[in-house]
Amino acid sequence: MGRRVLVAGVGMVPFAKPGAAKTYDEMGAGAVEAVLADSGLSYDKIQQVYAGYVYGDSTCGQRVVYWFGMTRIPVLNVNNNCASGSSALWLARQAVESGAVECALAVGFEQMPPGALGAKWTDRPNPLTDFSTALRDVYEVDPDLPMTPQYFAAAGVAYMDKYGMKPETFARVSVKARAHAVNNPYAVFRDPITLDDVLGARRIAGPLTRLQCCPPTCGAAAAIVCSEEFARRNGLTPKVAIAAQALQSDADDLFGKKSAMSLVGADVTRAAATEVYEKAGVDPRDIKVVELHDCFTVNEVLAYEGLGLCDEGDAERFILDGDNTYGGRVVTNPSGGLLSKGHPLGATGLAQTAEITWQLRGAAGARQVEGVTLGLQHNLGLGTAGVVTLFEKVS
Repeated sequence: MGRRVLVAGVGMVPFAKPGAAKTYDEMGAGAVEAVLADSGLSYDKIQQVYAGYVYGDSTCGQRVVYWFGMTRIPVLNVNNNCASGSSALWLARQAVESGAVECALAVGFEQMPPGALGAKWTDRPNPLTDFSTALRDVYEVDPDLPMTPQYFAAAGVAYMDKYGMKPETFARVSVKARAHAVNNPYAVFRDPITLDDVLGARRIAGPLTRLQCCPPTCGAAAAIVCSEEFARRNGLTPKVAIAAQALQSDADDLFGKKSAMSLVGADVTRAAATEVYEKAGVDPRDIKVVELHDCFTVNEVLAYEGLGLCDEGDAERFILDGDNTYGGRVVTNPSGGLLSKGHPLGATGLAQTAEITWQLRGAAGARQVEGVTLGLQHNLGLGTAGVVTLFEKVS
Protein backbone atom coordinates (compact mmCIF):
# COMPACT_ATOMS: atom_id res chain seq x y z
CA MET A 1 0.00 0.00 0.00
CA GLY A 2 1.17 3.56 -0.76
CA ARG A 3 -0.25 6.61 0.98
CA ARG A 4 -3.04 6.10 3.44
CA VAL A 5 -6.58 6.04 2.07
CA LEU A 6 -9.36 7.20 4.37
CA VAL A 7 -13.08 6.46 4.19
CA ALA A 8 -14.56 9.95 4.20
CA GLY A 9 -18.14 8.73 4.13
CA VAL A 10 -20.56 5.89 3.42
CA GLY A 11 -24.23 5.72 2.55
CA MET A 12 -26.93 3.42 1.30
CA VAL A 13 -30.66 3.17 0.78
CA PRO A 14 -32.90 0.46 2.25
CA PHE A 15 -32.89 -2.62 0.04
CA ALA A 16 -36.17 -3.80 -1.47
CA LYS A 17 -37.71 -6.62 -3.46
CA PRO A 18 -38.03 -6.25 -7.24
CA GLY A 19 -41.20 -4.37 -8.06
CA ALA A 20 -41.20 -2.57 -4.71
CA ALA A 21 -38.11 -0.46 -5.35
CA LYS A 22 -37.40 2.81 -7.13
CA THR A 23 -35.50 2.88 -10.41
CA TYR A 24 -31.75 2.33 -10.40
CA ASP A 25 -30.95 6.02 -10.93
CA GLU A 26 -33.20 7.09 -8.07
CA MET A 27 -31.68 4.49 -5.74
CA GLY A 28 -28.15 5.33 -6.86
CA ALA A 29 -28.78 9.03 -6.37
CA GLY A 30 -30.17 8.27 -2.92
CA ALA A 31 -26.96 6.47 -1.97
CA VAL A 32 -24.81 9.32 -3.33
CA GLU A 33 -26.90 11.87 -1.44
CA ALA A 34 -26.42 9.81 1.72
CA VAL A 35 -22.64 9.50 1.32
CA LEU A 36 -22.23 13.20 0.58
CA ALA A 37 -24.22 14.04 3.72
CA ASP A 38 -22.22 11.54 5.78
CA SER A 39 -18.90 12.95 4.60
CA GLY A 40 -19.92 16.60 4.73
CA LEU A 41 -18.68 17.10 1.17
CA SER A 42 -20.36 18.66 -1.85
CA TYR A 43 -20.31 16.81 -5.16
CA ASP A 44 -17.94 19.30 -6.76
CA LYS A 45 -15.19 17.98 -4.46
CA ILE A 46 -15.33 14.54 -6.13
CA GLN A 47 -12.55 14.03 -8.70
CA GLN A 48 -13.43 10.57 -10.07
CA VAL A 49 -16.45 8.28 -9.95
CA TYR A 50 -16.54 4.50 -10.26
CA ALA A 51 -20.02 3.00 -10.67
CA GLY A 52 -20.62 -0.73 -10.14
CA TYR A 53 -23.62 -2.57 -11.57
CA VAL A 54 -24.35 -5.74 -13.54
CA TYR A 55 -27.77 -5.45 -15.17
CA GLY A 56 -27.88 -2.13 -16.98
CA ASP A 57 -26.87 -0.36 -20.16
CA SER A 58 -23.57 1.45 -20.50
CA THR A 59 -23.13 4.83 -18.77
CA CYS A 60 -25.70 4.11 -16.05
CA GLY A 61 -23.11 5.60 -13.69
CA GLN A 62 -23.33 8.92 -15.48
CA ARG A 63 -27.11 8.80 -15.26
CA VAL A 64 -26.84 8.43 -11.47
CA VAL A 65 -24.26 11.11 -10.67
CA TYR A 66 -25.60 13.65 -13.17
CA TRP A 67 -28.35 14.17 -10.62
CA PHE A 68 -25.70 16.12 -8.70
CA GLY A 69 -24.13 18.03 -11.54
CA MET A 70 -22.13 17.60 -14.73
CA THR A 71 -18.59 18.50 -13.70
CA ARG A 72 -16.57 16.87 -16.52
CA ILE A 73 -14.88 14.42 -14.14
CA PRO A 74 -14.18 10.84 -15.27
CA VAL A 75 -17.04 8.43 -14.61
CA LEU A 76 -16.15 4.77 -15.13
CA ASN A 77 -18.72 1.96 -15.22
CA VAL A 78 -17.64 -1.33 -13.63
CA ASN A 79 -19.15 -4.80 -14.19
CA ASN A 80 -17.45 -7.63 -12.29
CA ASN A 81 -20.52 -9.72 -11.57
CA CYS A 82 -21.43 -9.81 -7.88
CA ALA A 83 -18.10 -8.17 -6.95
CA SER A 84 -18.87 -5.03 -8.98
CA GLY A 85 -19.36 -2.75 -5.97
CA SER A 86 -16.11 -3.77 -4.32
CA SER A 87 -14.31 -3.59 -7.66
CA ALA A 88 -15.48 0.02 -7.93
CA LEU A 89 -14.11 0.65 -4.44
CA TRP A 90 -10.83 -1.06 -5.39
CA LEU A 91 -10.43 1.33 -8.33
CA ALA A 92 -11.32 4.38 -6.23
CA ARG A 93 -8.86 3.34 -3.52
CA GLN A 94 -6.16 2.70 -6.10
CA ALA A 95 -6.67 6.14 -7.65
CA VAL A 96 -6.30 7.91 -4.30
CA GLU A 97 -3.45 5.73 -3.09
CA SER A 98 -1.45 6.32 -6.27
CA GLY A 99 -1.84 10.08 -6.09
CA ALA A 100 -3.86 10.28 -9.31
CA VAL A 101 -6.65 12.01 -7.36
CA GLU A 102 -7.28 13.17 -3.80
CA CYS A 103 -10.94 12.14 -3.55
CA ALA A 104 -13.01 9.51 -5.37
CA LEU A 105 -16.55 8.19 -5.17
CA ALA A 106 -17.55 4.54 -5.54
CA VAL A 107 -21.26 3.89 -6.01
CA GLY A 108 -23.02 0.61 -6.67
CA PHE A 109 -26.63 -0.03 -7.60
CA GLU A 110 -28.89 -2.67 -9.09
CA GLN A 111 -32.46 -2.76 -10.33
CA MET A 112 -33.07 -6.49 -10.51
CA PRO A 113 -35.92 -8.46 -12.02
CA PRO A 114 -37.65 -11.14 -9.94
CA GLY A 115 -36.56 -14.75 -10.13
CA ALA A 116 -33.28 -16.56 -10.63
CA LEU A 117 -30.34 -14.94 -12.38
CA GLY A 118 -29.89 -15.73 -16.04
CA ALA A 119 -27.85 -14.68 -19.06
CA LYS A 120 -29.07 -11.52 -20.76
CA TRP A 121 -27.12 -12.05 -23.99
CA THR A 122 -27.86 -15.36 -25.71
CA ASP A 123 -26.43 -14.56 -29.15
CA ARG A 124 -22.74 -14.64 -28.07
CA PRO A 125 -20.34 -16.73 -25.98
CA ASN A 126 -21.30 -16.95 -22.31
CA PRO A 127 -18.32 -16.01 -20.09
CA LEU A 128 -19.16 -18.89 -17.75
CA THR A 129 -19.22 -21.61 -20.44
CA ASP A 130 -15.95 -23.16 -19.28
CA PHE A 131 -17.17 -23.03 -15.68
CA SER A 132 -20.43 -24.82 -16.49
CA THR A 133 -18.52 -27.44 -18.47
CA ALA A 134 -16.21 -27.99 -15.49
CA LEU A 135 -19.19 -28.19 -13.15
CA ARG A 136 -20.71 -31.00 -15.23
CA ASP A 137 -17.49 -32.96 -14.76
CA VAL A 138 -18.04 -33.08 -10.99
CA TYR A 139 -21.80 -32.68 -10.49
CA GLU A 140 -24.98 -33.93 -12.12
CA VAL A 141 -26.46 -30.69 -13.41
CA ASP A 142 -30.24 -30.54 -13.73
CA PRO A 143 -31.10 -28.71 -16.98
CA ASP A 144 -34.48 -27.71 -15.55
CA LEU A 145 -32.95 -25.77 -12.65
CA PRO A 146 -31.18 -22.39 -12.66
CA MET A 147 -27.41 -22.79 -12.94
CA THR A 148 -26.21 -20.44 -10.21
CA PRO A 149 -27.59 -22.35 -7.20
CA GLN A 150 -26.30 -25.58 -8.71
CA TYR A 151 -22.71 -24.29 -8.56
CA PHE A 152 -23.07 -23.74 -4.83
CA ALA A 153 -25.06 -26.92 -4.27
CA ALA A 154 -22.19 -28.83 -5.88
CA ALA A 155 -19.71 -27.03 -3.65
CA GLY A 156 -21.81 -27.90 -0.60
CA VAL A 157 -21.96 -31.56 -1.55
CA ALA A 158 -18.19 -31.56 -2.11
CA TYR A 159 -17.60 -29.95 1.28
CA MET A 160 -19.85 -32.46 3.06
CA ASP A 161 -18.14 -35.36 1.30
CA LYS A 162 -14.70 -34.07 2.25
CA TYR A 163 -15.31 -33.06 5.86
CA GLY A 164 -18.45 -34.92 6.91
CA MET A 165 -20.53 -31.85 7.68
CA LYS A 166 -24.27 -32.33 8.11
CA PRO A 167 -26.67 -30.62 5.66
CA GLU A 168 -28.56 -28.95 8.49
CA THR A 169 -25.41 -27.09 9.57
CA PHE A 170 -25.62 -25.03 6.38
CA ALA A 171 -29.19 -24.13 7.38
CA ARG A 172 -27.98 -22.70 10.68
CA VAL A 173 -26.23 -19.95 8.74
CA SER A 174 -29.62 -18.69 7.52
CA VAL A 175 -31.03 -18.69 11.03
CA LYS A 176 -28.05 -16.62 12.21
CA ALA A 177 -28.41 -14.21 9.28
CA ARG A 178 -32.04 -13.46 10.12
CA ALA A 179 -31.23 -13.02 13.80
CA HIS A 180 -28.72 -10.33 12.83
CA ALA A 181 -31.00 -8.65 10.27
CA VAL A 182 -33.68 -8.06 12.90
CA ASN A 183 -31.68 -5.00 13.95
CA ASN A 184 -30.93 -3.66 10.46
CA PRO A 185 -33.45 -1.17 9.03
CA TYR A 186 -31.80 -1.49 5.58
CA ALA A 187 -32.49 -5.23 5.32
CA VAL A 188 -35.25 -6.79 3.21
CA PHE A 189 -36.00 -9.74 5.50
CA ARG A 190 -36.07 -8.94 9.21
CA ASP A 191 -38.35 -11.57 10.69
CA PRO A 192 -36.60 -14.34 12.66
CA ILE A 193 -36.70 -17.88 11.28
CA THR A 194 -36.06 -21.27 12.84
CA LEU A 195 -33.97 -24.20 11.73
CA ASP A 196 -37.18 -26.05 10.90
CA ASP A 197 -38.30 -23.13 8.73
CA VAL A 198 -35.09 -23.30 6.72
CA LEU A 199 -35.02 -27.07 6.35
CA GLY A 200 -38.74 -27.19 5.52
CA ALA A 201 -38.55 -24.57 2.79
CA ARG A 202 -38.72 -25.57 -0.87
CA ARG A 203 -35.58 -27.36 -1.97
CA ILE A 204 -33.67 -25.56 -4.73
CA ALA A 205 -30.62 -27.76 -5.38
CA GLY A 206 -28.53 -30.22 -3.39
CA PRO A 207 -28.59 -29.25 0.30
CA LEU A 208 -29.91 -25.75 -0.48
CA THR A 209 -33.49 -24.76 0.31
CA ARG A 210 -35.07 -21.46 -0.70
CA LEU A 211 -34.14 -19.85 2.63
CA GLN A 212 -30.48 -20.69 2.01
CA CYS A 213 -30.35 -18.65 -1.21
CA CYS A 214 -30.10 -14.87 -1.31
CA PRO A 215 -33.14 -13.15 -2.82
CA PRO A 216 -33.12 -10.97 -5.96
CA THR A 217 -32.92 -7.46 -4.56
CA CYS A 218 -32.82 -3.81 -5.61
CA GLY A 219 -30.72 -1.21 -3.85
CA ALA A 220 -27.73 1.11 -3.85
CA ALA A 221 -24.77 2.01 -1.66
CA ALA A 222 -21.75 4.29 -1.90
CA ALA A 223 -18.44 5.26 -0.31
CA ILE A 224 -16.09 8.23 -0.67
CA VAL A 225 -12.37 7.68 -0.17
CA CYS A 226 -9.75 10.40 0.14
CA SER A 227 -6.17 11.15 1.09
CA GLU A 228 -5.13 12.46 4.50
CA GLU A 229 -4.11 15.74 2.88
CA PHE A 230 -7.56 16.16 1.31
CA ALA A 231 -9.21 15.42 4.64
CA ARG A 232 -7.15 18.07 6.42
CA ARG A 233 -7.77 20.71 3.76
CA ASN A 234 -11.51 20.12 3.90
CA GLY A 235 -11.85 19.89 7.67
CA LEU A 236 -12.74 16.18 7.65
CA THR A 237 -11.95 13.79 10.49
CA PRO A 238 -12.55 10.30 9.07
CA LYS A 239 -12.55 7.51 11.65
CA VAL A 240 -11.83 4.66 9.22
CA ALA A 241 -9.04 3.83 6.78
CA ILE A 242 -8.38 1.04 4.28
CA ALA A 243 -5.51 -0.94 5.78
CA ALA A 244 -5.13 -3.32 2.83
CA GLN A 245 -7.12 -4.51 -0.17
CA ALA A 246 -6.77 -7.18 -2.85
CA LEU A 247 -8.69 -8.05 -6.01
CA GLN A 248 -7.89 -11.41 -7.60
CA SER A 249 -9.10 -13.64 -10.41
CA ASP A 250 -8.53 -17.36 -11.04
CA ALA A 251 -5.23 -19.21 -11.36
CA ASP A 252 -4.48 -21.39 -14.39
CA ASP A 253 -4.99 -24.63 -12.45
CA LEU A 254 -8.68 -23.92 -11.78
CA PHE A 255 -10.31 -26.36 -14.20
CA GLY A 256 -7.67 -29.03 -13.71
CA LYS A 257 -8.54 -29.26 -10.02
CA LYS A 258 -11.99 -30.74 -10.75
CA SER A 259 -13.26 -28.96 -7.64
CA ALA A 260 -16.72 -27.48 -7.25
CA MET A 261 -15.46 -25.45 -4.30
CA SER A 262 -12.76 -23.89 -6.47
CA LEU A 263 -15.29 -23.12 -9.23
CA VAL A 264 -17.30 -20.90 -6.86
CA GLY A 265 -14.24 -18.91 -5.82
CA ALA A 266 -12.90 -20.62 -2.70
CA ASP A 267 -9.32 -20.41 -3.99
CA VAL A 268 -9.69 -16.78 -5.02
CA THR A 269 -11.05 -15.91 -1.56
CA ARG A 270 -8.12 -17.61 0.14
CA ALA A 271 -5.51 -16.01 -2.12
CA ALA A 272 -6.97 -12.50 -1.80
CA ALA A 273 -7.29 -12.81 1.98
CA THR A 274 -3.71 -14.04 2.29
CA GLU A 275 -2.50 -11.06 0.25
CA VAL A 276 -4.42 -8.66 2.48
CA TYR A 277 -3.13 -10.16 5.74
CA GLU A 278 0.43 -10.10 4.48
CA LYS A 279 0.14 -6.46 3.37
CA ALA A 280 -1.37 -5.36 6.66
CA GLY A 281 0.64 -7.66 8.95
CA VAL A 282 -2.60 -8.84 10.56
CA ASP A 283 -3.65 -12.21 11.97
CA PRO A 284 -7.25 -12.99 10.88
CA ARG A 285 -8.00 -14.24 14.41
CA ASP A 286 -7.61 -10.62 15.60
CA ILE A 287 -10.58 -9.51 13.48
CA LYS A 288 -13.87 -9.29 15.37
CA VAL A 289 -16.31 -8.32 12.62
CA VAL A 290 -16.61 -9.50 9.01
CA GLU A 291 -19.07 -8.81 6.21
CA LEU A 292 -18.67 -11.77 3.84
CA HIS A 293 -20.33 -12.89 0.64
CA ASP A 294 -23.10 -15.26 1.75
CA CYS A 295 -24.99 -15.46 -1.55
CA PHE A 296 -25.75 -19.02 -0.46
CA THR A 297 -25.18 -20.60 2.94
CA VAL A 298 -22.53 -22.81 1.35
CA ASN A 299 -20.49 -19.79 0.36
CA GLU A 300 -20.48 -18.46 3.90
CA VAL A 301 -19.11 -21.78 5.13
CA LEU A 302 -16.39 -21.78 2.48
CA ALA A 303 -15.55 -18.16 3.30
CA TYR A 304 -15.00 -18.94 6.99
CA GLU A 305 -12.05 -21.10 6.00
CA GLY A 306 -10.90 -19.08 2.99
CA LEU A 307 -10.70 -15.93 5.11
CA GLY A 308 -8.86 -17.78 7.88
CA LEU A 309 -11.60 -17.31 10.46
CA CYS A 310 -11.35 -20.99 11.32
CA ASP A 311 -9.15 -23.91 10.35
CA GLU A 312 -9.76 -25.92 7.19
CA GLY A 313 -12.50 -28.48 7.78
CA ASP A 314 -13.50 -26.85 11.08
CA ALA A 315 -16.45 -24.75 9.85
CA GLU A 316 -19.10 -27.04 11.35
CA ARG A 317 -17.62 -26.77 14.83
CA PHE A 318 -17.20 -23.02 14.28
CA ILE A 319 -20.95 -22.73 13.56
CA LEU A 320 -22.17 -25.10 16.27
CA ASP A 321 -20.03 -23.38 18.91
CA GLY A 322 -21.54 -20.01 17.97
CA ASP A 323 -18.16 -18.57 17.01
CA ASN A 324 -19.74 -16.82 14.00
CA THR A 325 -22.06 -14.54 15.99
CA TYR A 326 -22.27 -12.25 19.00
CA GLY A 327 -20.49 -13.73 22.00
CA GLY A 328 -18.30 -15.88 19.77
CA ARG A 329 -14.93 -15.46 18.09
CA VAL A 330 -16.03 -13.15 15.25
CA VAL A 331 -19.39 -11.66 14.27
CA THR A 332 -20.03 -12.54 10.64
CA ASN A 333 -22.52 -10.43 8.70
CA PRO A 334 -23.97 -8.31 11.51
CA SER A 335 -26.02 -6.63 8.77
CA GLY A 336 -27.84 -9.88 8.04
CA GLY A 337 -25.69 -10.48 4.98
CA LEU A 338 -26.87 -11.17 1.46
CA LEU A 339 -29.22 -13.86 2.75
CA SER A 340 -31.33 -11.40 4.76
CA LYS A 341 -30.24 -7.86 3.90
CA GLY A 342 -30.46 -8.74 0.21
CA HIS A 343 -28.10 -8.87 -2.74
CA PRO A 344 -28.49 -6.07 -5.30
CA LEU A 345 -25.40 -7.20 -7.19
CA GLY A 346 -23.63 -3.92 -7.87
CA ALA A 347 -24.47 -2.49 -4.45
CA THR A 348 -23.48 -5.41 -2.27
CA GLY A 349 -19.77 -4.72 -1.79
CA LEU A 350 -20.40 -1.08 -0.93
CA ALA A 351 -23.22 -1.98 1.46
CA GLN A 352 -20.72 -4.27 3.20
CA THR A 353 -18.30 -1.34 3.30
CA ALA A 354 -20.95 0.83 4.91
CA GLU A 355 -21.64 -1.76 7.61
CA ILE A 356 -17.97 -2.24 8.45
CA THR A 357 -17.44 1.53 8.55
CA TRP A 358 -20.36 1.98 10.93
CA GLN A 359 -19.00 -0.83 13.11
CA LEU A 360 -15.55 0.77 13.30
CA ARG A 361 -17.08 4.14 14.12
CA GLY A 362 -19.12 2.55 16.91
CA ALA A 363 -22.27 3.72 15.11
CA ALA A 364 -24.00 0.40 14.33
CA GLY A 365 -26.64 0.69 17.05
CA ALA A 366 -28.12 -2.61 18.18
CA ARG A 367 -25.82 -4.43 15.73
CA GLN A 368 -22.65 -3.00 17.29
CA VAL A 369 -19.80 -5.43 17.93
CA GLU A 370 -17.78 -4.43 20.97
CA GLY A 371 -14.08 -3.60 20.89
CA VAL A 372 -13.75 -3.38 17.10
CA THR A 373 -10.53 -1.94 15.68
CA LEU A 374 -10.38 -4.00 12.47
CA GLY A 375 -13.15 -5.03 10.07
CA LEU A 376 -13.00 -7.30 7.03
CA GLN A 377 -15.12 -7.21 3.89
CA HIS A 378 -15.34 -10.01 1.29
CA ASN A 379 -17.15 -9.75 -2.04
CA LEU A 380 -17.12 -12.45 -4.72
CA GLY A 381 -18.31 -12.64 -8.32
CA LEU A 382 -18.47 -15.85 -10.37
CA GLY A 383 -16.22 -15.92 -13.35
CA THR A 384 -14.19 -14.93 -11.13
CA ALA A 385 -13.51 -11.73 -9.21
CA GLY A 386 -12.78 -11.75 -5.51
CA VAL A 387 -12.23 -8.63 -3.41
CA VAL A 388 -11.08 -8.65 0.21
CA THR A 389 -10.71 -5.35 2.05
CA LEU A 390 -9.37 -4.78 5.56
CA PHE A 391 -10.57 -1.61 7.25
CA GLU A 392 -9.04 -0.17 10.40
CA LYS A 393 -10.17 2.31 13.01
CA VAL A 394 -8.30 5.62 12.88
CA SER A 395 -7.30 6.85 16.31
